[in-house]
Amino acid sequence: MVRVPLSPEQRDVGRRLGEQFRLARGAESMVAVAARCGLAADTIRKIETGRVPTPAFATVAILAQAVGLSLDTLAVELGLGVDQDVGARSA
Repeated sequence: MVRVPLSPEQRDVGRRLGEQFRLARGAESMVAVAARCGLAADTIRKIETGRVPTPAFATVAILAQAVGLSLDTLAVELGLGVDQDVGARSA
């Protein structure tokens, strides 16, 4: 199966995602965060540097919880807001 290359916009979102995690981690080491959440420090490094621009949702959720970020905040910061129409239909 051939993987479709990511668009520049998708790569940019991945870069900004990594930046948000880096900022939220602050002075805490990657190793400490990795030990706390069960991810490899190398995985965190790759996400933070944008080398993995599309990490799995579960990985994002685990890392967000470990550094104290809500998924809603991440979505807003990355410009990935929920379509208002969709929310209205499910209410």
